[in-house]
Amino acid sequence: MHEIPTVEGIPVVNLGASEQLRVSDVDKTSLQIAEDAVGTAPARWRLRIAAAWWRSLQYTGMALHFLAPKRPPNPSFTKTISSTISKSKGEFTLQFYTPDGYEKAAESGRKFPAVVNFHGGGFTIGSGTDDARFARFVLEKCNAVFVSADYRMSPENPFPVAVEDSADAILYLIHAGPNLHIDPMKLAVSGFSAGGNLAITSTLCLADHVKVLRESGNPVPDHRIRAAASWYPVVDYTRPRALKRATSVRPDKTLPDTLTSLFDASYLHPPSLGLANPYLSPVKATDEQLAAALPETVIIYTCEWDMLMQEGKEFARRLERPPIGRNVRYKMIAGVPHAWDKAPDPTKPAEFSEELYRECCGHLGEAFERA
Repeated sequence: MHEIPTVEGIPVVNLGASEQLRVSDVDKTSLQIAEDAVGTAPARWRLRIAAAWWRSLQYTGMALHFLAPKRPPNPSFTKTISSTISKSKGEFTLQFYTPDGYEKAAESGRKFPAVVNFHGGGFTIGSGTDDARFARFVLEKCNAVFVSADYRMSPENPFPVAVEDSADAILYLIHAGPNLHIDPMKLAVSGFSAGGNLAITSTLCLADHVKVLRESGNPVPDHRIRAAASWYPVVDYTRPRALKRATSVRPDKTLPDTLTSLFDASYLHPPSLGLANPYLSPVKATDEQLAAALPETVIIYTCEWDMLMQEGKEFARRLERPPIGRNVRYKMIAGVPHAWDKAPDPTKPAEFSEELYRECCGHLGEAFERA
């Protein structure tokens, strides 16, 4: 058996993204690089300053968002874990929200399902607590633990660190779940916007990593990801932002270029990064990759006025067709822009948000219960 170093009992195998991935078809999009999408990017220190300013605005907006009744829960506890997959070594935090009965799990021996969540914000802003309103429905409707990852963000940590940290978050629960009263056979992933991308790409990264570990004689404990819930995700970086914005049914309601330019310049680095990398653009993964990595149930929500609506819809339709053949639950939410559910309205939750959170958790609960 080949000896592999471990971090907190988890084997560490470093694979560069280019070594792990296969691009489906050689076409012109496979030749696109980050420089094509970003142009001449600002200096990294300028991006850090801009990101810090937008993060402060995001913090204020989320503070208002949380004031609307019914107030969302606070995390029950946190865990700071070390990266094992990324070449960029570091730590990140997991926010744990626990359902009723969790406190007595040590006495009863009960194991709970868990949803591993990834927040939005263009891989540049946001926090693991941003999706606390969704967490409430996971706790109440699925009776599951909600684990939200504060993955390392760009521009400090550009692609593929966020993807690798997200896969590491799942891997941590596979190893440590039983000690945390979590059943590794009943896992799901979820995410919003950039996090919706991570809900898909983290499974690709994890599948590749687990395969390498097993081939090296370091098997991973038994586990099963039952479902992936992806809210208004970005899934295709080979399609230019200008084209996405122009083909939206409401270009005036899409995210402003100032913000998306910051996100892309921060995350898509270095300039030579290939945009058809499946960890970045999962639409460019092969059917074989997607079929091997994705769970049986895939839930995708898109927003009618979002520049990302079309690519999300096309991806959902591809996943439900053979040879991938997943149980896809797709819904386009009419008359709303990107991230409408995070509106900073302190008086009431965003329209439709709670109904759709409840619906999504119904799909997750069905996946947990399926044999």
